[in-house]
Amino acid sequence: MYTVSGTMKSIAIIPVRLASTRMQRKALREIAGVPLVVRVYRAVRLSPLLDDVIVATDSSEVMKLCSGSGVKALMTSTSHRSGTERVHEIARSLDADVYVNVQGDEPMTRPEHIVALLSVMTDASVQVGTLKTPCAPEDIKNPAAVKVVTDSSGRALYFSRAAIPFDRDAGSPCYFKHLGFYAYRKAVLERFVALPESSLERAERLEQLRFLENGIAIHVAQTPYDTIGVDTEEDLERVERILKG
Repeated sequence: MYTVSGTMKSIAIIPVRLASTRMQRKALREIAGVPLVVRVYRAVRLSPLLDDVIVATDSSEVMKLCSGSGVKALMTSTSHRSGTERVHEIARSLDADVYVNVQGDEPMTRPEHIVALLSVMTDASVQVGTLKTPCAPEDIKNPAAVKVVTDSSGRALYFSRAAIPFDRDAGSPCYFKHLGFYAYRKAVLERFVALPESSLERAERLEQLRFLENGIAIHVAQTPYDTIGVDTEEDLERVERILKG
């Protein structure tokens, strides 16, 4: 059971870019009658541990939708290359102990995810936190499901779209799927945006590898609650079926 100090000020930022490459305009797509960005915001707002929740976007359309839906949103630069850079822009103007980054395509976010994520940040020496969950058999070889391996103290060793660890002798190792939730201190966000894109990050198209390649530890909490990130029409249909019961 995770516990989190009530004195740690935490702000959640949901980066949303309308020009998504894999699924165009997905932030505005409806899931069971509710636009994706609104559904994610409402899910994150359910956590009592967060002092504020903000959508960070570069789209006037998303801003207009948020304004009409009771969603707090701020406009950010159109030049950002990643969601982390968008989170950094907002974090520069808001003081908090921890900044939580929830991907804008995670409509199945639960309060339990936020509890687990913030639990690793109660140690003031931890700069970056994230989540893992046991990987479903069908996702082990699915490149859209990112896998993570950790050391004995819960620090990430590597993230990959490949099946890691490789099961050479058919020993049935445990596989863990990485979930799109992060927690950062402001100082590490400043360092991240100052670093160039790393070679492993470029190869896997996984920005969290920039931290690891530059010697910045990522601490990983485990949760039993899997999510479905909406990247394709099939993902959207799966989430809709689940939310409809």
